[in-house]
Parts: sequence; structure tokens; C-alpha cells
Amino acid sequence: MAPHRVQRYKEGMVREILVWPHPLLKQKAQPVAVVDDTTRALIKDLFESMYAADGVGLAAPQIGVLQNVIVLDTTPRQPEAKPLAMVNPEILSYEGKVDYKEGCLSVPGEAEDVERAAIVTVRYLDEQGVERTLRCDGLLAIAVQHETDHLKGTMFVDHISSLKRELIRKRMKKIQAVQEAEKKEAAAAAKKARTSGRQEAR
Repeated sequence: MAPHRVQRYKEGMVREILVWPHPLLKQKAQPVAVVDDTTRALIKDLFESMYAADGVGLAAPQIGVLQNVIVLDTTPRQPEAKPLAMVNPEILSYEGKVDYKEGCLSVPGEAEDVERAAIVTVRYLDEQGVERTLRCDGLLAIAVQHETDHLKGTMFVDHISSLKRELIRKRMKKIQAVQEAEKKEAAAAAKKARTSGRQEAR
């Protein structure tokens, strides 16, 4: 059962989450010049896509948008937390160290220990373009570091040994192959349905 969360972004659209090693995931995202309705629509899509995949964080590059935008909702593990959208997030300080077993929606089914700062302070713009600063600990601190890594083209697998990374890469390639095959099948079925519809209309 998925954890209960407040669904604030019902009007968002669930987008496909790219699977590593998709090339877009290695590119650096660009700063958002102005937080406007387009940015807010992206935030809604990110939240809906994250909730649909039962994640606690998602970055715009993971849905193929190279903009500095992330969303987070760690309430399943931190009931006192709330959903957060961060535009142009910048980590100002790091405190302490902790090893945390991380997973990623772009690396489905995998989890490895990664060393992170235990506490971070991050500055960002909220959905209205207001600058805010937040001190984060626990899972939220981990999630902020994980998602801001995505904006720099860095994956959590970049923090583990090359041997483990290559084994995971091979497994992800198999997932990508299955996804591509499913897309081709769906496209062929849609084309067949259109052709059948036109013939019936004659």
C-alpha cells in the first residue's frame, strides 16, 4: 500500500520517468529565469509523476526537462514534513556525515549505500518565486542532496564503485529494451486501430 499523502497537485500530468543511462540524465539543467505559470505547471507534473511512482523526490531532468526544478515529499518517513517544490536550489552548507541506502526512480529496483551530509541548508525559490532558506535533516537532507545531484547530471550510482555501477547499468539496459519494445507495440496497435477506423468509415 502506498503511504498516505496529501494530494495537492491533482491537475498535474503523470510524465514518463527516464531510466538511466538515458543521455539526458547526464546533462546539466539550466537555471529558471522567472518562476511563472509554465514553471508551476512543470511542478504539478513533477509531483504527480513522483506520487504515481511512489517516490519521495523527483528532479525535472528525470522527466526530460533540463531546468533547475525539484520536488520533494518525505512525509511517509517524516510526518512533520510537507511537500516542497524548489526552483534553482543551492545547497549553502553541509554538516556531518551519514551513510544512507538510496534508490532512484530513474534506477528502478536498485539501492546502494551512499555517503551524504547529515544536515544541509538549502536556498531556493518557491512556487511563487519567493526566495527561501531551509535547514534539512533526516530523509529530507538526503533527498535534497540526491535531487540537486540530478540537476548537475549526477546520479546516485556515480557515488558507488565502478563494478556495482556497471552491473546496475546492464540491468537498466534490459529495462530500457523492454520499455522500447512496449512503446513499439503500442504504436503499432494504435496505427492498426486508426487504419481500421478509416476503413470502417468508408
